Amino acid sequence: MSQTHSKIQRSDAEWKERLTPEQYRVGVKEGTERAFTPGNLNDEHRDGLFHCVGCDTPLWSSEHKFESGTGWPSFWQPVSEDVVATKRDFKMILPRTECHCAVCGLHMGHVFNDGPEPTGMRWCINGVVLKFEPEE
Repeated sequence: MSQTHSKIQRSDAEWKERLTPEQYRVGVKEGTERAFTPGNLNDEHRDGLFHCVGCDTPLWSSEHKFESGTGWPSFWQPVSEDVVATKRDFKMILPRTECHCAVCGLHMGHVFNDGPEPTGMRWCINGVVLKFEPEE
């Protein structure tokens, strides 16, 4: 599923117009939604793809989703390496690896190395910045 994606840049005003206040807080201001927030797609178990709300890029597949017990949708890998970008996050005492949509730059969540095989990774994602599209 690897392909080249054009980068999208939006002004702060454009993001505020396009996103809900919570999507803006989490996606643009790099916040975190509360764990187990109703409707955050943690309990979504149908087959399909999870898209970025900022640009509609497919980022995560239900094939790679697992129950982490954290209260956020968790995946052991993105749909392809070129759709997600990472950077170090020093907002907490210990540094973490933050992940963003590589196309529009919205903050998605964090990635940890305590996930299941085959990757051993846990991409812990804020459901508020995702849009689920079930398989037809």
